[in-house]
Amino acid sequence: MTAYWCEHAQLPDKVHRGVQVVVEGGRITDVSTETKPADGDVRLRGLVLPGFANAHSHAFHRMLRGRTHADGGNFWSWRDQMYAVTSRLTPDTYFALARGVFVEMVAAGYTVVGEFHYLHHGPGGKPYDDPNAMGEALMAAADEAGIRLTLLDTCYLTGGLSADGHLPLDEVQTRFSDGSVEAWAQRVSALRDTDTVRIGAAAHSVRALTGEQLAEFATVVGDRPVHAHVSEQMAENLATQMVYGASPVEHLTDAGLLGERFTAVHATHLSEDDLDLMGRSGAGACFCPTTERDLADGIGPGCELTERDVPLSLGSDQHAVIDPFEEIRGIEMHERLKSHERGRFTLSRLLEIATTNGYRSLGWDGGRIAVGSLADLVAIRTDSRRTGGVALSQAVFGATGADVTDVVVAGRRVLSGGVHPLGPVDDVVAESIEAVRRSS
Repeated sequence: MTAYWCEHAQLPDKVHRGVQVVVEGGRITDVSTETKPADGDVRLRGLVLPGFANAHSHAFHRMLRGRTHADGGNFWSWRDQMYAVTSRLTPDTYFALARGVFVEMVAAGYTVVGEFHYLHHGPGGKPYDDPNAMGEALMAAADEAGIRLTLLDTCYLTGGLSADGHLPLDEVQTRFSDGSVEAWAQRVSALRDTDTVRIGAAAHSVRALTGEQLAEFATVVGDRPVHAHVSEQMAENLATQMVYGASPVEHLTDAGLLGERFTAVHATHLSEDDLDLMGRSGAGACFCPTTERDLADGIGPGCELTERDVPLSLGSDQHAVIDPFEEIRGIEMHERLKSHERGRFTLSRLLEIATTNGYRSLGWDGGRIAVGSLADLVAIRTDSRRTGGVALSQAVFGATGADVTDVVVAGRRVLSGGVHPLGPVDDVVAESIEAVRRSS
């Protein structure tokens, strides 16, 4: 048993002073307010928040930060640069890179990540001796970084979608593909959950599986959380309409994928019919504001989805920024730009989006400082040049990841006073980037 004494803590109703959080077996077993620190309590200064969920991540995209902006372009030209990164990655370099990315996440306040994993095989699509070597590299990296992981193992079978139908895989995409839904399912069946890892599933997009393959995929995913890129680009919507006579959301509905375990990532360009289908299905949507503006994707219908009781979550996707506070502010600020009104989401709703909704979408029951919840906590400074003078209940509008001092995952402190067990965070991240560059 461990007791954490929090100077202030955001509980489900409001911010309280002097909160003792008792942890046993990785879960919160007691919460007391208006307390003084007892002997043996681990003290967490500032404001303690529930752990943040990064519901959509591609770890290897971190290599593109600050390197894709010189010549303009769009999502599709950016994708070509992203594909080029894959040539440098082996299980060893993938582990090194992901470890640095996950440490950066922990240092910013993320306590769980959904890794949308489709880089499965070696060059030319040849499986490694261990067909899950790349996924296991991600799991080992998360373990060393101290972050919970949902490995969203991704089925990727075709090279794209045009007006003429599905395209064959290109040379790069062969590394992503198992060849069939059956082969994907067989490979994934060898992966196992642990105390801090969940094995989820993903269909890359309606571009990457035919309609028949999507329907087959829906029959083999079981009770796993399932994610897919959905309507990120208008070109995707147009191609799906031309080939299938339906929008991506309608097409996924026809395939039997929309439901309470499903999360549509991005969901940027949705029609009114799409919004209604999302609401009736119980599916969720994951927005990635810093990526969606970086790639000029557009601004998603956040309020419209919320009005239909679609649970929203947040992700950092390509990691142009790794900072949950930026994503929280992003979803609100984008809505303000659309509507010319402030306060589009309440403070409690924003926190729910960033915590409990993301946990739920990844198959976990965390994101609250409450008895029974997973013991994942984040402490932030309230006296920095960013947070000094802010109302504690509105701290997410002033803080950044740089204000995170302590992080607790499963009751264990994995960041203490800004220090990670693997070493200075800047050094760990720099070493991970350099490991990939040396391999080129």
